[in-house]
Amino acid sequence: MPIVPDVPEHGGDQDDGQGAARLSGPLFRDEPFRDQTYRGENPSAQPYAAVPQNPEPMPDAPQPAQPQPQKKTAGRDLGAAIGVGVGLGAVIVASLFVVKAVFVGVVAVAVVVGLWELTKRLEERKGIKAPLVPLAIGGAAMVVAGYVRGAEGAWVAMALTALAVLVWRMTEPPEGYLKDVTAGLFAAFYVPFLATFVAMMLMADDGSRRVLTFLVLTVVSDTGAYAVGWRFGKTKLAPRISPGKTREGLLGAVAFAMVAGALCMQFMIDGGTWWQGLLLGLAVAVSATLGDLGESMIKRDLGIKDMGTLLPGHGGIMDRLDSLLPTAPVVWLLLVIFVGSG
Repeated sequence: MPIVPDVPEHGGDQDDGQGAARLSGPLFRDEPFRDQTYRGENPSAQPYAAVPQNPEPMPDAPQPAQPQPQKKTAGRDLGAAIGVGVGLGAVIVASLFVVKAVFVGVVAVAVVVGLWELTKRLEERKGIKAPLVPLAIGGAAMVVAGYVRGAEGAWVAMALTALAVLVWRMTEPPEGYLKDVTAGLFAAFYVPFLATFVAMMLMADDGSRRVLTFLVLTVVSDTGAYAVGWRFGKTKLAPRISPGKTREGLLGAVAFAMVAGALCMQFMIDGGTWWQGLLLGLAVAVSATLGDLGESMIKRDLGIKDMGTLLPGHGGIMDRLDSLLPTAPVVWLLLVIFVGSG
């Protein structure tokens, strides 16, 4: 490589004569020197750019350390996530098969906490103040109405909740009214109304087993997507929304859910058959994935990773309801089509 002279330590904005003379010299040995001393004013002076004919070789520059390959990680405290998941599952199953009304209460509590998390994040990140009080009261009433009166009760409660949101927001200044009530109506539909389909499943004679089938298929779908995607995932499914999801993971979700669906429909649902379970599992895998992507879109818009911190290893309640909420009406409808309302 060519040998270049040392760059002087003077800054470029200094105007002393010596620095200027040095910067005007040649950069390479074979360039003619154009300094005044070289033209005869001071013959005894040596040009600044002169270099030894046999310079010592420069020591090799240290090579940057090669980055070590990183191992794949789950991104969360897996032990805490498993422990919390098992605990929640025990509470849900116990309430589901002991007293149905207790399970309805568990769903109502989850809805209220989910609404609190969602409205809190909207206010923190976007300045949107969706009315929480009418949402919480109306959301809990929606779940109970769905269990007691079915779809008709759920729709009536939804309409009354929407009206309460519109009226409640009128007590504050009109600035931001439209965005606040729009967010409130979205929250009422997204969380409690979709959750009423779980309560409506419970109305059937085999309602506990229908709800358990719904829960099992959703969890199995999520597990299959995680396991297959973590091990074999290479092709991104929706990189702009959720970079961690892959097409291979989606195939894993479909395969796991279809197998679980065939088993559940054959052995748990009155009048169900295995081929119906295959279709049910396929539908659950698709709806659960879309639900997960939908909440990922919301969180990206808000600029947050989790909706809350209530559940160690999981985030918030809404981070666990993301795939369950949109799957509930899908499972309810297919079960009604396959085996009736019970």
